[in-house]
Amino acid sequence: MSHHSYFTEEHHMFRESFREFLKREVVPYIEKWEEQGSVDKFIWRKFGEMGYLGVPYPEAYGGLELDIFYTVVLLEELQCVQSGGFAAAIWAHMYLAMTHLHKEGGEAIKQKYLSASIRGEKIGCLCVTEPFGGSNVVGMRTTAVKDGDVYVLNGSKTFITNGVDSDYLIVAAKTAPKKGHHGISIFVVDRDTAGIGATKLDKLGWRASDTAEIAFDNVRVPTENLMGKENLGFSYIMQHFALERLVMGVNAHARAAYAIEYTLQYMEEREAFGKTINQFQALRHRMVECESEMELCRTFNYSVAARLQQGDYMVKEATMSKLMSTKMADKVIYDCLQMLGGYGYMEDYPLARLLRDSRLGPIGGGTSEILKEILAKIIIDKKDYKPAT
Repeated sequence: MSHHSYFTEEHHMFRESFREFLKREVVPYIEKWEEQGSVDKFIWRKFGEMGYLGVPYPEAYGGLELDIFYTVVLLEELQCVQSGGFAAAIWAHMYLAMTHLHKEGGEAIKQKYLSASIRGEKIGCLCVTEPFGGSNVVGMRTTAVKDGDVYVLNGSKTFITNGVDSDYLIVAAKTAPKKGHHGISIFVVDRDTAGIGATKLDKLGWRASDTAEIAFDNVRVPTENLMGKENLGFSYIMQHFALERLVMGVNAHARAAYAIEYTLQYMEEREAFGKTINQFQALRHRMVECESEMELCRTFNYSVAARLQQGDYMVKEATMSKLMSTKMADKVIYDCLQMLGGYGYMEDYPLARLLRDSRLGPIGGGTSEILKEILAKIIIDKKDYKPAT
């Protein structure tokens, strides 16, 4: 399916070369990484050398400063390497951690952390969710208390992608606990600071991605590691949710498209009762529905990306993108697995892992329930979420 209005010849060339890169440098290691539960360090450098980690970031820090459809291409291709976990490690670094460095980091922080992140020398993680808080960001218990020229950080975070192997952590903490969401600040914290502990979590899917629970025990963070202004952290987090949700919406339509492509190929070769199974009407019709549902999400997601690129405030649409696309992907992959019969249930075939990896879609980055509540506030209560000034 071509979407000419969004992708130029350059985008297509970028897709081809990135796909080749993944085939050559990533795919041979996927099984190893899935088994060991983490990604080897060398691959970050490879990504950095090729410029991939700097796709959306300014040239001043070594980035490529490319438009949002290069990001879309990157995300789509990452969904086709048969490891949602590997994809997550990359995009959590690029679009969760690095987005904060780029948007809130002062010049010194950008020089030190953003440049190194683009080169693949420093890997980041974003620490917002807490064991007791879940989606309730305002209810966070982690505190950062000012003490002379440091903040003292105490508390815990969980479900943190790249939480074990990252070199720095972007941490949200309460600097003014009595002020509710007006009391949250964002810090960049070096991994080797005393008092940081990380425990690896064991997950249903995303096996190649290291996900951690993190504990902060009197961690002393220099005041210059505060990002943006004190107590404005909540609005910074909210500002980036639109991009994060679109990223997860794009991931979802891309893995569904991959599942459909793989399944149609399988059905073309698999025979039953004297003909290939793509000739049975019930199966044909189910696959056509899958393709239609995927295409509706994909086209909508592209339109949201185009408007984000123009600088429009897209919280409502990006929230819809994640809500609808992740639901669609789970359903499409479930249906595709059925087409393979017993083989669909086998680990040697990609759909078993794809089904497990996809199931995080409606949970991570804002559960579908929370997204519906946000949409209800926008659509029914006429609440206006506006960017922080």
